[in-house]
Amino acid sequence: MVMRMLKPPKSMENKDLTANILVYDVGSTYTKAAAFRLEDDQLHFLGRGQSPTTLQDVMIGADLARRQTEGEWGVRFTEDLRSYATCSAAGGLRMVALGYMPRVTAKAAKEVAMTAGARVMEVVSFDEPLEYREEVLREIRPDIILLAGGTDGGDRESVLENARIIAKIRSRAKVIIACNRDAQAAAAKILTEHGIDWVRVPNIMPTIHELNVKPAREAIHSEFIKQITNAKGLDKLSAMLADQTVIPTPGAVLLASELLARGTHEQEGIGGLMLIDLGGATTDIHSALPELEMLKPEERGLIISNEKQFSYRTVEGNLGMRVSATGIVESVGPLAVIRALPAGSPAVTPEEITAYTEHLEEATDTIPGNEREKAMDYALAVCAITVALRRHAGHFAQEADPVMGLAAGSVVGRDLRAVKHVLAVGGIFAYAETEQVSDLLKCAFADPGISLLPADPVCYYDQNYILYAMGVLSHHYPDAALRYMKEKIISRGEL
Repeated sequence: MVMRMLKPPKSMENKDLTANILVYDVGSTYTKAAAFRLEDDQLHFLGRGQSPTTLQDVMIGADLARRQTEGEWGVRFTEDLRSYATCSAAGGLRMVALGYMPRVTAKAAKEVAMTAGARVMEVVSFDEPLEYREEVLREIRPDIILLAGGTDGGDRESVLENARIIAKIRSRAKVIIACNRDAQAAAAKILTEHGIDWVRVPNIMPTIHELNVKPAREAIHSEFIKQITNAKGLDKLSAMLADQTVIPTPGAVLLASELLARGTHEQEGIGGLMLIDLGGATTDIHSALPELEMLKPEERGLIISNEKQFSYRTVEGNLGMRVSATGIVESVGPLAVIRALPAGSPAVTPEEITAYTEHLEEATDTIPGNEREKAMDYALAVCAITVALRRHAGHFAQEADPVMGLAAGSVVGRDLRAVKHVLAVGGIFAYAETEQVSDLLKCAFADPGISLLPADPVCYYDQNYILYAMGVLSHHYPDAALRYMKEKIISRGEL
């Protein structure tokens, strides 16, 4: 796999390289910086830099990334420079969701965690024994406990029972009380009496057809920022930001995909979109389907069993190109990785695949140094994306399920067959030649099997590795960010 370097194109040599916006991303492997000039509601990308993330002080890596934009791209910064930042170096807060019905709680927990900087480690329902629930909390030792359960006016006992378990073990987690409103005061009283830190938000599922996840997300996001600031020394970086807010990187990428699909009041979006975000620690799949926003509640059906939300994200925490490289081999086996090697690659043994991924996890800043390593990186990427796509998309039922009312061949889960646009994001895409990116994505989509994947999508890729910045800037300059993505990423990044 031939790697290209992200260097200033010749077309930028005579351009004004004065930047008034700089967006950082503190990743698990690298810290990046992207420089822009905002002028007349138009964003102009001027350059980018990156450096290995310095966990002892993230400002070291951030400063090196900024200097690279100056030294290699010739970018100059204005005195009124506005800086913004995202971060995924903390890896996400560990979250356990305690609820009433397993499907309801699982669905709600995933929606709440989607952009907030949390990883759902376990979902526990009311039908689990008390001893099991206690054991889960003791073993996982979560940073966040989502205390859910009961629609408004519905079940109370499950919430109070779970509150008593949390109090019994004196958990140090922040408890998000997001249950039946009639049970919240009593649950808060139990937690307070035992010195448990908590915050109350509106019920995440006030009715069986409705999810209200935004307040719970905001509470988790606040905890995410507090913890990564303490743990990773982001206080210096946060203090210099225009909004003094660090956004979780996956959330920023999701915001960018939502904006691109939906559009704004002033501009149309591009419609149904699937986004593949292949990173060093995780493989995230996002899909945004604007047409689903038009559905009436009765058309949605029971929200617990139908993936009919406008925006949906899945995170495969064991599939990553560096930090979680061995997870790819564990998921598909070394022979599947070998079958995914590009044509004409040097012969590789299963033992070499295993040894290489173990090395990648130990040395996360590894850059492939020869054709064999480049080929293995390519194959690992194909396998990670293939698995993640199939876990994200729905599928055709293989046999009848009378309990769920399904006939063989019925559609189960999120139907993405009509999606026309697929956007790939990640270091391996940014640094590879266009032809190799195209081949990689074709391999990943080649055999959908029973999965409800896009039938004939047009694929694009984020050549400059700056989609995280578009998500951040969508908060402040939505029309400028959307215009940039449509003109510079979609129009120019087609494969």
